Amino acid sequence: MKPKLSKSRALSTVLTTVIILVASVVLGSGVVLYGASLFQGGTQQESISVSNVKVWVHGTDSTGLAWGAAGVRNTGDKVVSVDKIQIRGADIPFSQWYTDTTVSNTLFQQSLNFTGWAGAPAPAITKTGTCIGSAFYVCIDYDGAGANVEKIEADAGTGPVSLAPGSTAIIYFKLNNGTLTTLDSGANTSVNIFAGKTGAPQSITVEGKTNTG
Repeated sequence: MKPKLSKSRALSTVLTTVIILVASVVLGSGVVLYGASLFQGGTQQESISVSNVKVWVHGTDSTGLAWGAAGVRNTGDKVVSVDKIQIRGADIPFSQWYTDTTVSNTLFQQSLNFTGWAGAPAPAITKTGTCIGSAFYVCIDYDGAGANVEKIEADAGTGPVSLAPGSTAIIYFKLNNGTLTTLDSGANTSVNIFAGKTGAPQSITVEGKTNTG
């Protein structure tokens, strides 16, 4: 006589099989989503392009008064923060950065001009044309009349400069006195501009300037 099969045992086997199948599907989906997120994160890159770098040193000032300027563009896929400008191993403090992040592509592509040395107090870059503002403010009016051509307008910085993908900034910066001297006019020097780990040294020629641009 054959033993009778238990209905409860048969039902338990079916439920176990279903649970295993559902768990396999859930785990498989999780692995796929995790892999996709890793791939997407890995394809996003941080990258900046630095152009039109200039450094000017006072032609006669014995304290080593010097300024620089550069254009920075975020050429990557992620938001970056420009957090270092360094010359000859000396970091430029954020309070000595003057940044305009609202410039057009046309202005960004123009040559960054030296406008002349101003008297005390700082900054020692002369405001031009119709530019107004406090002593701690850089403004350059390219057409001298305040019309038709936009101006670079920048207050002293307080921290890193955040740039969304594709956006640009023009940064004028005051070097610490003595970083360069009049003897450095015409010499090559390295300017390091970085956003985190992205960036590269820029080799430029120091320009000696007197009282006019």
